[in-house]
Amino acid sequence: MRKVLLPALIIIGASLLLIRVFYLQIIDDSFKLKSENNAIKIKYDYPERGYIYDRNGVLLVANQPSYDIMVIPRELNNTDTLEFCKLLNITKEDFIKRIEKAKVYSPRLPSVFLAQLNKNEFAAFQEKIRKFEGFYFQKRALRDYEVDFGANIFGFITQVNDKLIEKNHYYKSGDLIGKQGVEESYEKILRGVKGVKYFQKDKFNREIGSYKEGKFDTIAVQGEDINLTIDAEIQKYGEQLMINKRGGIVAIEPKTGEILALVTAPSYDPGILVGRQRSKNYTKLYHDSIAKPLYDRGLLAEYPPGSPFKIMTGLVGLQEGVIDEQTTFVCNHGFYYAPGRFQGCHCGIFGPRSLNVGIYKSCNAYFSNVYLRTIGKYKAPYAVDVWSNHVKSFGLGQFMGYDLPTGRKGKIPTSKTYEKMYPGWGYSGKTIISNAIGQGEVLMTPIQLANMMSAVANEGYYYTPHIIKKIKGEKIDTKFTTKHVTTIDKKYFPPMIQGLFDVYNHGTAYALRVEGIDICGKTGTAENFAKIDGVRTKMQDHSIFVAFAPKDNPKIAIAVLVENGGFGATIAGPIASLMIEKYLRKKITRTDLETRVLNISLQGRYAKLGGLSEEVKKQLRIQDSITNSKIKAAQKLDSLKTKKQ
Repeated sequence: MRKVLLPALIIIGASLLLIRVFYLQIIDDSFKLKSENNAIKIKYDYPERGYIYDRNGVLLVANQPSYDIMVIPRELNNTDTLEFCKLLNITKEDFIKRIEKAKVYSPRLPSVFLAQLNKNEFAAFQEKIRKFEGFYFQKRALRDYEVDFGANIFGFITQVNDKLIEKNHYYKSGDLIGKQGVEESYEKILRGVKGVKYFQKDKFNREIGSYKEGKFDTIAVQGEDINLTIDAEIQKYGEQLMINKRGGIVAIEPKTGEILALVTAPSYDPGILVGRQRSKNYTKLYHDSIAKPLYDRGLLAEYPPGSPFKIMTGLVGLQEGVIDEQTTFVCNHGFYYAPGRFQGCHCGIFGPRSLNVGIYKSCNAYFSNVYLRTIGKYKAPYAVDVWSNHVKSFGLGQFMGYDLPTGRKGKIPTSKTYEKMYPGWGYSGKTIISNAIGQGEVLMTPIQLANMMSAVANEGYYYTPHIIKKIKGEKIDTKFTTKHVTTIDKKYFPPMIQGLFDVYNHGTAYALRVEGIDICGKTGTAENFAKIDGVRTKMQDHSIFVAFAPKDNPKIAIAVLVENGGFGATIAGPIASLMIEKYLRKKITRTDLETRVLNISLQGRYAKLGGLSEEVKKQLRIQDSITNSKIKAAQKLDSLKTKKQ
């Protein structure tokens, strides 16, 4: 039996191997298509990318035809280089460089020689393409932007690189892929599926027909259209208000978490990253290290939140039972929180402050006392973590899970933070008291500030912010319809909301009221430092404002941050009021605020950060001086309005 078993196994194994080889070589032709077969030519049919619409069905991004000149290096034969270069307006050196790059990719496979020719550029070349063996054209669809705003939301289209081709075999040399924004987040949905056609070639390298009568050919499938949550009208308006300023605006619909506007400033026209000038224009944007137009400040910039963070301090104090609505603290232009340690305040004359007054007058003394009581309720280091966990339940200090490919998590300090900062000796609430008023170690992005206000508007819950509203034929990810509940009981929100409402009725935003709209808001001013010539220098404070409206059944929550803008009510506050009115009414009645904001340029302040010639800096400083005069006049007028109430 043993003598028979071994030969039998050998015979069976050999038979199976022969059958497999016969199947692969005679019956199954698919492996021929995967090899660099000289007798088969592959052509791809690229589908149009899906269209992009706003929440109201306004078309934002469509497509336009484009043509790539492709090359197969091995098939080049007696090319008239001078004529070729003249037709495509390139140099001979550039021609040689592109051919060498194509050879490195593959001598036998096609790769892009020159990408994104428009109709006129292509027409001249098409007439003579038969003279240039080894070259052919590939039709593609490029983006056609119907608007000149929202570049940070859309992202852009670019060619895949060799590293990605190795990682993802769907892509070939010359293929286009979405980068940044929704083009990257929803690449698989927007790109569609490219078709493939196989052609048989004869010994003279001429096409003689479809391979196997098209048995292996596939049809291109167009990408799916998508609707964004963005409201095109207020997105455009927000970008207009931020001209000559730096910062971000984020507006969210509280009941759904849908992002209504995502403004970063400065920005750029998305249309400049289309066509043969795309690379040149992108390089210019990329190397602008001063204004950083490619840097999405709404998602990436981490700032001390300043006074808007007092909302968190008050809510945590209420939840922990260290204060109630009637609890008061005395403010004497600030207070001594330790021997020789005084924290200043600008909320007004000497007197007691309750929660309501503390909010609408933005009293540092009140909220610092609340913070000290909260931290003092528990033993260190547990006390800091109790406070931190409450704050984090609003989505702060973490990546929020929205559907955009970029972002930062901000910072909410924990006991571990201070164990590293103060090793070997203890710390108390007095040591870290700056957290109470949104300074200290607390950092937040504008989208986190907007989400915080959404949770307050909803009295204790929020939905993950997202930018996708509808995908044709598909459902939205359930994580965007899942409710997140904070650790603060619902009963503690009404007194806080009343205080925010009174910010407009009696407080720091009194001059920013919009007749007929009940707005709840909070001004903020955050200290700002920058390195100039290697020295840490105090700069003009950042202007911050957060709000939601209407007070009952809120439809919009918003955060505005203007770098070096000064007081919250000076620039950020007017922008918030204008954005709210524009969204709710589709028109503007506070034209005085609109004129003020549109006429303010902060370029002179930004010039101090360097990167500009002395002559330009001088002109901008003059401009900034004029702007400062306008701001002071507006502040004086606002102050008079407040005194008359």
